[in-house]
Amino acid sequence: MTLDNEKRIMLAFALSFVALLLYRVMLPPPPKPPAKPAAPATAPGRPAAAASQAAPATAPAPPVPVALPVVQGSKAEEIVVENNFYRVTFSTEGAVVKSWILKKYVDEKGQPLDVVNATACQTLGFPLSVSLGDEELKAKVNAALYAAQPSSPTLTPPARLEFVYSDGKTQVRKQFSFEKAYEAHVTVSVTDGRRELPVEVAWPGGFGDHSLPAARENTVEQAVYQTADSTKVKLVGLSSSWLGRLFSGGNGSAQNGLQEDVSGPLAFAGLEDRYFAGIFLPDSPDVKLQVRRETWTPPDWKGEEKNKPRALAVRLGSSQAKPLDFRLFVAPKDLDLLRAVKPPLDALVDFGWFGFIAKPLFLGLRYLYERWFHNYGWAIVVLTIFINLALFPLKLKSIRSAQEMQRIAPQVKAIQERYKQYKFNDPRKQRMNQEVMKLYSEHHINPLGGCLPMALQLPILYGFYNVLQLPIELRHAPWIGWIKDLSAPDTFHPWGIPVPILPTVMVISMFVLQKMTPMATADPSQQRMMMIMPIVFGIMFYSFASGLVLYFLTANLVQIAQQAFINRYIPAPQPLPVPRKAAEARE
Repeated sequence: MTLDNEKRIMLAFALSFVALLLYRVMLPPPPKPPAKPAAPATAPGRPAAAASQAAPATAPAPPVPVALPVVQGSKAEEIVVENNFYRVTFSTEGAVVKSWILKKYVDEKGQPLDVVNATACQTLGFPLSVSLGDEELKAKVNAALYAAQPSSPTLTPPARLEFVYSDGKTQVRKQFSFEKAYEAHVTVSVTDGRRELPVEVAWPGGFGDHSLPAARENTVEQAVYQTADSTKVKLVGLSSSWLGRLFSGGNGSAQNGLQEDVSGPLAFAGLEDRYFAGIFLPDSPDVKLQVRRETWTPPDWKGEEKNKPRALAVRLGSSQAKPLDFRLFVAPKDLDLLRAVKPPLDALVDFGWFGFIAKPLFLGLRYLYERWFHNYGWAIVVLTIFINLALFPLKLKSIRSAQEMQRIAPQVKAIQERYKQYKFNDPRKQRMNQEVMKLYSEHHINPLGGCLPMALQLPILYGFYNVLQLPIELRHAPWIGWIKDLSAPDTFHPWGIPVPILPTVMVISMFVLQKMTPMATADPSQQRMMMIMPIVFGIMFYSFASGLVLYFLTANLVQIAQQAFINRYIPAPQPLPVPRKAAEARE
């Protein structure tokens, strides 16, 4: 007998129900766990937070370590990243920078300018080496052989370059992204397979043109930084040039074998010298900076330990366990380039207290160079002539005041003769001063009339000093003949002996100008002191930039021509006769 479909379905349900009953009887469910006792009620006045703290918290599970593949290079190789502006040489040994050449510039020896001091870095470490909390691990990863990707020996920006090293326990990754300009983006990360490790990146060994002679002390490198909440650039390791400190408006602190730590947030930080800068621009505000001045030993060093050369080292890093991201700007301190960076870096060219005067002077000098002369020496000459012609009315006022002082000089001398027997601290000396001031008042003479116009010229003088010392446009800029570098002192060596031609001619012009200019004082001792001033200026200007000496020489020549005009067309008045000698002053 066959069953239809409905009967078959009913039979299947019946068999399933019987199977479930047998399962429940033969395999009963496990007993339920005992219920947890209810938590006691919080006592009145006891905070709920305190009650919750009574129960032990469950510790988070440690991160599960991730197996790291072993990645290592086979041998030390060099990889070059090069464009029209720079040539950067990396080494797979440590994944560091061996040289960073700025191709448009040469050093004092005429060689391509390498801002990395390779000799010092042999002792102190090379740029972009990493620093970790574990010194043993730090030494290991900085000496390890990295695998590079791509492995091409030469790259042309825009390009990306990555170095990776892993021993199975620790992995270090350095990624570089080069654009066509002077900036590069860098990411450095270190992991132990469980978490990221805090990492720092260093630029040791100093920065800039290391071929300069020791006498060029105002070109010593220094560390710079600016916090995100400030507009002032801070300096560490200031130049020992007293004029540089006097005319500079920046803040700084001299470091000599010391260390300075700066916490963030940082807008930028790095190293610079007079004309070039290597700046870290962090992508994250939670970074810190460390600046150290360290000694190093040259290969042929035979001197004393205390006289070893020193170099600045900067270290940028974060205490956070995450990759370190930053931009690296290695370039000349050209104002147009510095302004184009985000944030702008034009404050690195510090024109000092009188920057409001120095900047227009620099723009005028550059305009004359670009539009007319294409020679900064002649541009300095023409700009100096314009400045002195503009200041001629003040010069004329100063000369007239000096002439008036000369006119009454015999009477002033007569008053001084009457009181010369009294000591300086004698109360009767006050009578002399009162009589001299009365004489000035009778003839409507301001004794400071000759000084004030000159004092107004001092800001221009100081501004021009910085204009001729700081802009990179004057570096290695020639003038004529033996003047090959307007930013350097006059170094004419006809017989192997330095002959400062420009300073010597400047001293002679100062003597000529003093002889032609009427003295505002009748005191012989003060007149002799004024005659010594050209020699003092000559000694000072012997080590100054030849462009600055050229400015003073040109100014003296213009003033000689102006003084000749004054002496010819504005003759000095005749001295007043000395009145009949009065009775000696009574006690």
